[in-house]
Amino acid sequence: MDFRVRAATKEDCKDISRMIMELAVYEKMPDQVEISHKELERDGFCQNPFFECLVAEVPEDATRTERFTVVGYALYFYTYSTWRGRAVYLEDLYVMPAFRGKGIGKGLLCKVAEVGRKKECVRLQLSVLDWNTPSRDFYAAKGAQDLTASEGWHFIRFDGQNLDKLANEAPKD
Repeated sequence: MDFRVRAATKEDCKDISRMIMELAVYEKMPDQVEISHKELERDGFCQNPFFECLVAEVPEDATRTERFTVVGYALYFYTYSTWRGRAVYLEDLYVMPAFRGKGIGKGLLCKVAEVGRKKECVRLQLSVLDWNTPSRDFYAAKGAQDLTASEGWHFIRFDGQNLDKLANEAPKD
């Protein structure tokens, strides 16, 4: 299938927001999405963006059954490993169901890796739900390591009241 991967623009945020909700529905967590395209515009297209994003688009004639030309996205940001150095974290990789199996997801993943390598990142990291076998198999086929299985790492999160409580216990200046 003919497609291209390009850097997202502010004008893509409505499509990205739509696909974020589609991904959340797939992951059985639609009630957890709290941001809109306005927050994406603010946080991704400001002077010091919190994330970068790529989109995959297909020619308009390829979308006869779909009204969208932007059919996938990869949202990522940079992080740091105190053991290895620069790293890129892939928060979301999503391709609309009608366009899966056509190389678009691989194209997005490879482009994130290319962008990371250009910035001298030594690793690409991501999280996958334990029940999401198709995605786990996809990443494994590309050479990804499951660190939960091999090293016992667990992904930990503080949010909401627990994050507030932690922040309120910070030493005063």
